[in-house]
Amino acid sequence: MENSKVGEVLLKRSLSFVEAPLMAHKNVKNEQPQWSWSLRWAAIGSSLGAAVPVGYCTGVMNSPAEIMRSWCNDTLISRYNLHLGESSLELLWSVAVSIFLVGGAIGSVTGATMANRFGRRGCFQICGILLALGAICFYTCRLGSVELLLLGRLLVGLAGGLLTAFMPMWHSEIAALSQRSTLAPLCPMGLTLGVVVAQICSLRSVLGGPELWHFGLSFYGVLVIACYAPLRWYQESPKWLYIVKGRKEEARHALQLLRGYSIDSEALQAELDEMELEAASKVAASGFVEVLRNSQLRLPLIIVCAFLGGQQLSGINAIFYYSVSIFRKAGLSPKASEWANLGAGSLNLATSMLGPVLLERLNRRPLMLFSTFFCAVFLFMLAMMLYFIESFSWFAMGCIGCIFLYIFFFQFGLGPMPFFIGAELFQLSSRPIAMSIGSVVYWMCNFIIGMAFPTLQKAWGGLVFLPFSLICWLLFGLTKQYLPETRGRDPSEVAPLVAAGFKSKVLNNNQIVRQC
Repeated sequence: MENSKVGEVLLKRSLSFVEAPLMAHKNVKNEQPQWSWSLRWAAIGSSLGAAVPVGYCTGVMNSPAEIMRSWCNDTLISRYNLHLGESSLELLWSVAVSIFLVGGAIGSVTGATMANRFGRRGCFQICGILLALGAICFYTCRLGSVELLLLGRLLVGLAGGLLTAFMPMWHSEIAALSQRSTLAPLCPMGLTLGVVVAQICSLRSVLGGPELWHFGLSFYGVLVIACYAPLRWYQESPKWLYIVKGRKEEARHALQLLRGYSIDSEALQAELDEMELEAASKVAASGFVEVLRNSQLRLPLIIVCAFLGGQQLSGINAIFYYSVSIFRKAGLSPKASEWANLGAGSLNLATSMLGPVLLERLNRRPLMLFSTFFCAVFLFMLAMMLYFIESFSWFAMGCIGCIFLYIFFFQFGLGPMPFFIGAELFQLSSRPIAMSIGSVVYWMCNFIIGMAFPTLQKAWGGLVFLPFSLICWLLFGLTKQYLPETRGRDPSEVAPLVAAGFKSKVLNNNQIVRQC
């Protein structure tokens, strides 16, 4: 029965190719997908409403750390008569910071199941609920509850893990093939923007002072309310509606709104026929065990995990952690160092905004090779200059230069690409699980850096950046040898290129792909 259904779809597509030339002059304008308001609302609204708040929660704890530590100590004394020593207080603060990362890992594990069960827009809605509850916890914790602060951090961490698992997939599925390169970097751009906004809001002169820090923690809630208000106009993934749930009329309606097609558009029918073919021949949604055991998915899964984990292990968070002290060594005052750190974050944001332009015009492989190569070079130079910083007076300024150049080249490929490469390597049945596994690795590596970096920094000094440089070189090698070119290609075209695992000859299949 399934074979006859596939045959009917193939026959229908063949006939449409024969008839197309006769009708082309009537439907030329309808053949190209448009940048409809439905697509813009869904892509931009979801990025501002979820990705920016998660990025905000990532960076908002840094500046008011001393004030909040003192508040935690005073609260525990007044409520429980509990007097913590310096080491115990430091442990409590480490828990408050790292529980966000634990929540991210947990949210990532559940991401695949929730994306298949509730849909991509449904995950976005759940993410908004978690973020809103977190903002309430942050605002009310000032009444005298350290527990609410910890609960809020866990909730926003859960939202962050869910976000990295579903949002790149959602953006990939609502966009036409020619539009995916523009939408692909929106999620990492939102995270970067959130960090910069948090750096500004958490300044003592803004919302990071002793009386306003709880406003600073919960300020992102305003953005959540504003961006979730028009939720009904954000379209669900047509592929999820059609292929996973079989709600074909809803999928047709969503696709028509997203593409700007007319009801009788041939392009609309062609996309629906593609979905029908995939639905007729699809296997059941893969589970974790099936994906891990499938030898044809092993190489793309390694690429996704290596890219997401390697992004964190490449030292970007460590750079921002260490930048203020480097700026101080270069002779800047404490206040000037804070502003220089904000400048580094702003450069990170400004460079990330080049992402849509670069990904639209250039192939994935050269961008990733370019980014990892120069990141490795400048991390190595930073390590050497930091280690010998007392030997030459100009090494201090050289360290600042290395930091800014590293951040600049990071956003060419290593910053945005790991988040969406899984959506371009995996087909629909295995995509949610693969994205979820990659997201778990991302949050685990983030946690490792947060826990291990301060200790390694004390033990190795400036040489702590050498392992980060090595990670970038390994990513360069993995990209050069095994990453197929995905720009302008459907995942069904890419999957066979990496199906042979490490025996895959992707270099023979990486001819330049031109988008229509």
